[in-house]
Amino acid sequence: MEQTPEKIQEQYYASTATQYDNMHVLHTDKEHMLALELMSAYISFYNIKSVLDIGAGTGRTLLYLKHRFPNLKVLGIEPVEALREEGYKKGLLKSELIDGDGNNMNLKNNSYDLVCEYGVLHHVRYPERVVNEMLRVAAIGIFISDSNNFGQGGLISRSFKQALNFFGLWNVFNLIRTKGKRYQISEADGLFYSYSVFNNYKAIQSKCDVLITGIRSQGVNPYRSALHIALFGLKKK
Repeated sequence: MEQTPEKIQEQYYASTATQYDNMHVLHTDKEHMLALELMSAYISFYNIKSVLDIGAGTGRTLLYLKHRFPNLKVLGIEPVEALREEGYKKGLLKSELIDGDGNNMNLKNNSYDLVCEYGVLHHVRYPERVVNEMLRVAAIGIFISDSNNFGQGGLISRSFKQALNFFGLWNVFNLIRTKGKRYQISEADGLFYSYSVFNNYKAIQSKCDVLITGIRSQGVNPYRSALHIALFGLKKK
């Protein structure tokens, strides 16, 4: 029987858990570190008292926030046990890094001031479900640090993808090129989907005032040229 995408991803993270920080944090995640600095500014400015991190991995974001804001209440949700165990080894409490599913969080509405995710949405089959859950649980706002497939590649490649997306053909093209799977697998990143933060922009904008920063951008328009997007959504009153 063919394995589900979720099972493939779980096995990848379980097998790489002890090397996870070296593979994904120290060398390749400079965009997420910049996004963390941006999010920290929002935490200070809006006097945020609690943060929930979706797909927290080994707890990198949680540890950073605990060091930066000692009085901040933090919680991370991570479905892969092996990654949680690495987080505990680094000093996180089991009450701070728990098992959970970003598609369906067992948390009350507006229970955390800020809900964030770092590089998770391009690994899930239905990112809109996770975003909706983030919006439900957040009392003040959400923060997303993730990829923008339409800004990746050279000018010709980007223009081609953006044209397909404009005419509503990108999903069909992506289905054909992945032979019906919609996902791809790489040694460095495991199972991933072709994803753009802008896919969920309208849903976020309907409930939030949105600020977008293009990271690793090649032009002034983040959608057209930024490989990575940091998005802060301040919930409308």
